[in-house]
Amino acid sequence: MRAFNHMDEARSRMMSAIRRSDTKPELAVRRVIHGMGYRFRLHRRDLPGTPDIVLPKYRVAIFVHGCFWHRHQGCKKNTMPKTRVDFWQAKFAANVARDEKCSKALSDAGWTVLVVWECETRDLSSVEGSVRGAIAKGGLLPGAHAADRRSIRCEAGC
Repeated sequence: MRAFNHMDEARSRMMSAIRRSDTKPELAVRRVIHGMGYRFRLHRRDLPGTPDIVLPKYRVAIFVHGCFWHRHQGCKKNTMPKTRVDFWQAKFAANVARDEKCSKALSDAGWTVLVVWECETRDLSSVEGSVRGAIAKGGLLPGAHAADRRSIRCEAGC
């Protein structure tokens, strides 16, 4: 059995600082959407994957993904840790597979899914264009307010 040492305390402190919600990229995207005049809901647990931002009126679900954790291809933040490579490969593969299953479950249920990557939040005008495109694709559905309350679950448990 390995003794808990100072290095473990430092790593634990760093890992506990990683937020699940209200991250800087997510807050930036929320400011953009609010500035566009849209109202939204946060972290709807009744939807697969618990999207970060939901526009129920337009049936648009937005995920703000960190490039490291969700493996943004071609991004410089998509690096592999040097220690415990097998563990990290399996963890990242599971994250990506879960993201795909949840996006598919939402799409199959008639939702438009938009993924905004952490690195994309540097150009907020581009984010605004992506959101406008997703809203145009989602469109305003008659009876959307009643329909979006039903629970959707995918078999992956996302």
